[in-house]
Amino acid sequence: MKADKLRGLDDTELHRQLHEMDEQMFRLQFQLRMGQLEGLKKARTMRKDRARIHTILRERAQGKK
Repeated sequence: MKADKLRGLDDTELHRQLHEMDEQMFRLQFQLRMGQLEGLKKARTMRKDRARIHTILRERAQGKK
């Protein structure tokens, strides 16, 4: 997901998406540990999306826009 699209969402929506991504990451990591490598690319992109969300939330907490 692009950062511009994420910036258009409010904080509660970002927190909700972050929670959903955490659950999906748990399932993907479990699959990867079981030897199923189909979700490797999806896990990488999800990690980057989670980092973008955390960055946006931190900027808003510091008062930046």
